[in-house]
Amino acid sequence: MEMIQLLDQMKQHPEYHKAGMILCHNGVVRETSRDGRQVNGLRVDVDHAILEKIIREQKKVPGIVDILVWINEGRNLMVGDDVMFIVVAGDIRETVIKTLTDTLNQIKSFATKKEQFFKEA
Repeated sequence: MEMIQLLDQMKQHPEYHKAGMILCHNGVVRETSRDGRQVNGLRVDVDHAILEKIIREQKKVPGIVDILVWINEGRNLMVGDDVMFIVVAGDIRETVIKTLTDTLNQIKSFATKKEQFFKEA
């Protein structure tokens, strides 16, 4: 999947004309964990029922046109690989930024589980 594909898909939405902003998130595998250990790779698993519920609820936010999410799940990802794309289209900057942030935080907290692989010391 490429981000441009999601952007093109968003622009085909029947209510795209109501959008004043599209905001994109591209999460990638970084080389160090939050605690500073060297990362060798990452695996992400997704609970699709929870993911769909999160997206469905966030789309109800007034002013949001659509939300598209792609997650690179079920394979061992290397440092630098794309993990997740989120594309949010909506009416005004404040609404779109908040909705993307809320959607991302909920996905990471409730819909995904990650396993990091670490380099041997």
